[in-house]
Amino acid sequence: MSIDRRTFLATAAGAVALTAVQNTGLAAASTVTPITDAERMARIEKARRLMVENKIAAIFLEPGSSMYYYTGIHWGLSERMFGMVLPAQGEIAYVVPGFEEARARELIRFGKDVRVWQEDEPPGMRVAEVLKDRGIATGRIGVEERVRFFLFDGIRKAAPALEYVSADPVTAGCRMIKSAAEIALLQAANDLTIEAFTIGLASLKEGMTQHDLGANISAAFRKLGASDGGALVGLGKFSAFPHGSIELQKLREGDVVLIDGGCHVEGYESDVTRTTVFGKPSARQRQIWELEHKAQSAAFAAAQVGATCESVDAAARKVITDAGFGPGYKVPGLPHRTGHGIGLDGHEWTNFVRGNKTKIRPGMCFSDEPMITNYDEFGVRLEDCLYITDNGPRFFTKQSVAIDQPFG
Repeated sequence: MSIDRRTFLATAAGAVALTAVQNTGLAAASTVTPITDAERMARIEKARRLMVENKIAAIFLEPGSSMYYYTGIHWGLSERMFGMVLPAQGEIAYVVPGFEEARARELIRFGKDVRVWQEDEPPGMRVAEVLKDRGIATGRIGVEERVRFFLFDGIRKAAPALEYVSADPVTAGCRMIKSAAEIALLQAANDLTIEAFTIGLASLKEGMTQHDLGANISAAFRKLGASDGGALVGLGKFSAFPHGSIELQKLREGDVVLIDGGCHVEGYESDVTRTTVFGKPSARQRQIWELEHKAQSAAFAAAQVGATCESVDAAARKVITDAGFGPGYKVPGLPHRTGHGIGLDGHEWTNFVRGNKTKIRPGMCFSDEPMITNYDEFGVRLEDCLYITDNGPRFFTKQSVAIDQPFG
């Protein structure tokens, strides 16, 4: 789910998709602006400060969202190591396959130290050499959470005197707090998603399957310029499955319709869920929908600067359990956490979940998506993502107003 600046601005939606962020104190943008090299350099310097604070001498990353966050490099994963060493002091270094050196140098913009390894050599030795050349003979090396074990194991064997720890205090410590530029890109992705969902739900007709509706939503994203945007779909009783069902579903009058999806803009992801009914909603459907709306609103109200993340989950869960559902994660009820962090990954640090005592800070971004699930009836989930300002939470998207008004 990605869209580049040129494609986005060329679409009819592009002129309006990045709307002003109201009353936030954050700079709003009128066009999609990629993250600048200056901002990436600032991220690298923040990472170094966090390394010093956490007594980590260097961190190791392989391709993925964290490497992209710091360097802008996209590189596909394979069995061959393409790695990055970011030291607390000294130049960044890259460890790349020998036959890929020329391509790697085309992409690298931060640092000039490129160490190559040949097909008959263990790449972990090159990482060990980088660390030794930075004067790191002892101490703690942070390993980014998505580094695959065989790569980590090779580094550990090549440099056994070092202590290996999680790099989360550095990578999550940076990525949890979004800049104004990041929030503007997230806003654009959310605006595109609402446009695509509006088009998709307008195509509802008797007898269509969940795959038909999903295809229509994907086509709407493509028309708007988001080539791989999409949504999962649940119809009728299958709307109770939080992440969909493999059963073939055909839309009938009175069915609940749940759609959940998003797209990327410059790598930043949206995540929106809307629940409505095909035809006239029943009293029971309205009742549960309104309870879900109340729970989502309670979570939003609780997401204040300085509050704990678990308190947001508790606020939404209380609304649902007070109505006789649950308790805890039992079904019928709210079977999952109330929300997750979002940014370059659809799900990233940190979460609105019981036990998470992380304090909410300005710049954090989350989904707000409690769900009421009853496998014997249907499910209702309303999901809007939010960002935290100095004055509290703000939604990227307008909340639904009613079960038959999913877009406010």
